[in-house]
Amino acid sequence: MKLQQIKFSLVALIVSTFFLSCSSDNSNDTPAPPTTPELKTEVNLSTSATLGSYLTDKSGRSLYFFSTDSKDQVTCTGGCELVWPPFYLDNLTADKLGTGLTFSDFSTITTASGKKQVTYKGWPLYYYAPVSGSDTYGNGGTNTLEAAGKTTGDGVGGVWFIAKPDYSIMIVRSQLVGHDGKNYKSDYTVGDGLTTYFTDAKGITLYTFKNDNFKKNNFTKADFSNNAVWPIYETDKIVVPSTLDKSKFSVITVFGKSQLVYNGWPLYYFGQDANVRGANKGISFPSPGVWPVPVKDIPLAI
Repeated sequence: MKLQQIKFSLVALIVSTFFLSCSSDNSNDTPAPPTTPELKTEVNLSTSATLGSYLTDKSGRSLYFFSTDSKDQVTCTGGCELVWPPFYLDNLTADKLGTGLTFSDFSTITTASGKKQVTYKGWPLYYYAPVSGSDTYGNGGTNTLEAAGKTTGDGVGGVWFIAKPDYSIMIVRSQLVGHDGKNYKSDYTVGDGLTTYFTDAKGITLYTFKNDNFKKNNFTKADFSNNAVWPIYETDKIVVPSTLDKSKFSVITVFGKSQLVYNGWPLYYFGQDANVRGANKGISFPSPGVWPVPVKDIPLAI
């Protein structure tokens, strides 16, 4: 009898301890800390079957370059902004960029309104907001931002292009100002006038050499001792604006290095432009027309 009472007491103790333990564990449960949602990136890369990768905002709206923004300044002002609203963003940080984008490629430029317009590889970024809902006379329409996923602004006027991360050629429309400080027209006579020509992705002017032949660099020495004067445009990538014929571009090998070619003309930089956006001093060095800028309709090299 006594032994049975001891067993019963032990069982009661175990059961009691079990419930106390469970109760204690439940009461001391520490809720898992709330997860901090990832910051929504402000600039991202989207992909098109025809255009490849291009920049969009956080809502998927396309961003664009303007060819006349070649000299670290915004040239789309006034009424232009109605159709091409600037992409403003304060306090841009690396964590606001989507996968595949590099923070050092971005900056901001303060516009006349005092706002910070985002730039990418030196190019100010814009949206496209075409007029919609107008009557047959063009009256009564309103500017409406292009919908997410649309890229209808690409190629407009031959001066607006989708902002891509991998261009090897960009198009600039700018005044030619020679090494001699004079303004030149597209025919290399002295005078004012805009010329539409090719640059690299960052807006650094490219040139051709009139003494070259079809896909033949006749300037660069085998030891590259004169390369600093007219550096070859060294790349094997061919990613160009949609208004250009990609088949007219090719790559040649110059003493072991790859040089981009357009319509048979090897492409170069001018050393004294010093990698300054918008500089095109080489068009008059050593004299006008010896080193012309490449243009869309340049005759085929022979």
